[in-house]
Amino acid sequence: MASLPVSQRAIVVEDVGGPEVMQYRLDYPIPTPKEGQVLVKNSIAGINYIDTYFRTGLYPSPKPEVLGREATGTIVLFGPNTDTHGLRVGDRVVWLGTGGYAEYTTVSVEKIIKLPVGISDEEATAAFLSGLTGLALTHEAYTVKAGDWVLLHAAAGGAGFLMTQILKKIGAKVIGTAGGPQKVALVKGLGADHVLDYRSPEGKDWPQIVRQITQGRGVDVVFDSVGKDTWEGSLEAVKRKGTVVWFGNASGPVPSLPLSLLSAKCIKVARPTLLGYMHTREEFEFYAQKLFSLILQENLQINIHKTYSLAAVQEAHSDLESRTTIGKLLLTLLHDDGL
Repeated sequence: MASLPVSQRAIVVEDVGGPEVMQYRLDYPIPTPKEGQVLVKNSIAGINYIDTYFRTGLYPSPKPEVLGREATGTIVLFGPNTDTHGLRVGDRVVWLGTGGYAEYTTVSVEKIIKLPVGISDEEATAAFLSGLTGLALTHEAYTVKAGDWVLLHAAAGGAGFLMTQILKKIGAKVIGTAGGPQKVALVKGLGADHVLDYRSPEGKDWPQIVRQITQGRGVDVVFDSVGKDTWEGSLEAVKRKGTVVWFGNASGPVPSLPLSLLSAKCIKVARPTLLGYMHTREEFEFYAQKLFSLILQENLQINIHKTYSLAAVQEAHSDLESRTTIGKLLLTLLHDDGL
């Protein structure tokens, strides 16, 4: 630690609220890795919708805190008595954890993996959390099979962009929802079979359109990261004995759900979290390597909306919450912001 600076640039949240509660700090202490941890010097951090949930208090978390659930960078130091899993100081890595909006982060050695040659830091960060989410949801929350009808909300978003491709590689028939002609065209370009513009006059009755597309049957599964605005329609659009997977709250949380709403069609509901599917090192490595293979060997497209400086994080969150972005938002930690 002697060769490290004393302090670092970081974004600190001391109280819940809007983007304005994120403070750009130049004097934030650099953490010391404990047993089972790795200190990483970050290069690119991912911005995900879940970050806004912790910022606003929708998901309670201790404050003050540094947001950010993923980043790429290089290993600087291992904590004492830590199983390195074959990693070394200087390795270029990508990780899941907390505290990514900072130059240095301590992360669990169980949730960090070496990046293969051929995947850039930007590509890895843009794909990692969203791609792992897409793989886990389509393999475990509901095991998608070739020929299944799938309704995917927010299909042009950070997770939806990758999930659309993952679903088509499995062989599913995909109905995506998106807001506006540009997003609709993007999702169609990814291979979705049907794309519904929920902002258009005809698209407002998307549950009925889904029923028509599936000849009155409904879809086998709905993957819904929107929440409050779509939950009723998702239950309407799913088939008898179908499954609805809620994995986000972009419009607000799903209200308390009377179980009686599920009985008429024998609907199954899942509300998973990513780390619940990647609790062990083996599970984490399995999905990470599967994602790397999709990028390197199966041409998984990665769409980066914009890369922001660390000091511009408030702008980035405002852009994300406007629901006008397409693809992934990133923060660069590679240069001084000039403040």
